[in-house]
Amino acid sequence: MTVGIVVASHSARIAEGIVELAGQMAQDVAIIAAGGTDDGRVGTSFDLIESAVARAQSGDGVAVFTDLGSAVMTAETVLEMLDEDAGEVRLVDAPLVEGCVAAAVAAAGGAALGEVVAAGESAWRRDGDASPDPGQDSSSGTAAERAADALPADASPNASARVTIVNEQGLHARPAAQLVAAAAKFEAEITIGGADADSLLRIISLGASQGQEIEVTATGRDADQAVRELAELISSGFGEA
Repeated sequence: MTVGIVVASHSARIAEGIVELAGQMAQDVAIIAAGGTDDGRVGTSFDLIESAVARAQSGDGVAVFTDLGSAVMTAETVLEMLDEDAGEVRLVDAPLVEGCVAAAVAAAGGAALGEVVAAGESAWRRDGDASPDPGQDSSSGTAAERAADALPADASPNASARVTIVNEQGLHARPAAQLVAAAAKFEAEITIGGADADSLLRIISLGASQGQEIEVTATGRDADQAVRELAELISSGFGEA
């Protein structure tokens, strides 16, 4: 079971397209489209969103993503009207496409609802912005963050390796998602090409191309194993090469 995701859009085609895209990188996550009105027009539907939330709920929570203003208001109304036994449901303030994809990858890696919400909201951040994600509970965090908190500020990596990208299309979305999912299981602060390994969007934004050499570094309890396995995954071409 994982956190579920609902995509609420004014357009059924947009919602279905985002579900298809995110599903390519998170095949085991329930990602449900709630687009358009009940009769197929452009707009939003209380009933469609309510049904999508119920379908996405596995007991681990649901993250709801929306596009324009009235979709937000409709989703808020749905959340307000949910029964007490409906489970935890959070409305996420994030760019629809990037946020859904990042959240889906986090959910696929076994992240809790708060972490999935934070992954979606991280899509607002620009490269180099190290400020906390909006709404993220600073008392919790990922395994990487907990490992980092226990380290001195000037700690150097315990392990590192340089590896060459062999994929013809470079480090694009699908292999980047595999890297994030693989990195999530280690208690270590991991970077790939200088980007945080828990951020799908930052890894994609590296634009690493075939033949380019990047460095994998890790600090923390699982540093050696993390670097070894992630370097092997990159060298293998993620099943594409």
